[in-house]
Amino acid sequence: MKLLVSHPTLNANSKNLIEGLLNYNLLFKLFTAVAIFPNQLLFKLGNNPKLKDLKRRSLHSSWQPYTKSKSFFEFGRIVTSKFNLLFFTRHESGFFCIDKVYEKHDQWVSNSLYKAKKNGLLGIYAYEDGALKTFKKAKELGIKCIYDLPIGYWKSARNLMQDEIDYNQEWSNTLTGFNDSDEKLHKKDQELALADVIFVASSFTKKTLEDYKGNLPEIKVVPYGFPEVKSKKKYIPLNNRKLKVLFVGGLSQRKGISYLFEAVKGLESKIELTVIGKKSVPNCKALNQALTQHNWIPSLPHDQVLKCMHEHDVLVFPSLFEGFGLVITEAMSQGIPVITTDRTAGPDLIQDDVDGWIVPAASSNAIRNVFESIFKKPQILEEFGSKAQIKANERPWSVYGLEMVKALSALK
Repeated sequence: MKLLVSHPTLNANSKNLIEGLLNYNLLFKLFTAVAIFPNQLLFKLGNNPKLKDLKRRSLHSSWQPYTKSKSFFEFGRIVTSKFNLLFFTRHESGFFCIDKVYEKHDQWVSNSLYKAKKNGLLGIYAYEDGALKTFKKAKELGIKCIYDLPIGYWKSARNLMQDEIDYNQEWSNTLTGFNDSDEKLHKKDQELALADVIFVASSFTKKTLEDYKGNLPEIKVVPYGFPEVKSKKKYIPLNNRKLKVLFVGGLSQRKGISYLFEAVKGLESKIELTVIGKKSVPNCKALNQALTQHNWIPSLPHDQVLKCMHEHDVLVFPSLFEGFGLVITEAMSQGIPVITTDRTAGPDLIQDDVDGWIVPAASSNAIRNVFESIFKKPQILEEFGSKAQIKANERPWSVYGLEMVKALSALK
């Protein structure tokens, strides 16, 4: 069964799904927003430093015969965001907001299905927030609806984050996920109701769907792949130096950032903490104060993030609600072990106390206990880090693509 893949913005997981479908001749078409190919004008414009982000939308020339793009709203979002014209990208209401990008894309794909069906299309693969109109039309035409939920179910997130607000009020204004309107949340539920099968990337995401009030189809868990392992990490003994701890991610309490700050408190003579990520809000007093006490880097190019990971001893990713957590696989590919929680893809990727650590969410004590175990036996950094890198090498992105192809090929 050849599939039409619908994704307006494209990311690592959707690109590697498409690569897998292409390799096994299962891609009908890719519908996306901005698609740039070598030798096109937009590709050349990406050489301008102010427009370098365009290069991130460049695709391999082998994709061109299969790709359809409609870029007005997404291109508008990119430009207005670049010039900090926040009025245009305001949540749900801005003319070029991400919600409008997904809505317009969804309508466009929906309008294209009748012709695609006549040309033999049997299945559509679409993602959260961009599938409702497409799935409704697909149902009319007898096209199979395959749904990808990259982040956990919204109702589960609300329940867990409300607990966090009640407990940790000084960090509560960083939890911006409560801004979605009832209409948007209802659309998410409608998408789930229309799906014939649901794909998720972690067991935790699957578990969050237990809060869905209704019947759901089969849910398949296929974890994402790891970045390419390019060089073996050289481990520097911990003797007479601080443990180099790294956090990478958005600076929101959803990422559990306060629990990391609490865990290192009082250990400043033993730990050097570096935080890479943008603030979710500018005016959280607790966050701003914590950042002044550690190394804070608001943003780095992706290749520099990987380099920074390679230079550290351990990554801490204490997220309270995460569909996957790509920084986990990125860090492991660089040979540094990861401390993460049971609300990420960590349990699917890491064998606790063998090649990393799984700790309970919202527990600074649990993170601190891992630090103490490292201080007692510093050689486990190399032992766990080497095993993490071996695991990364065994599961490149191509394995994810192959597993997705096998799972999709088995659908009836």
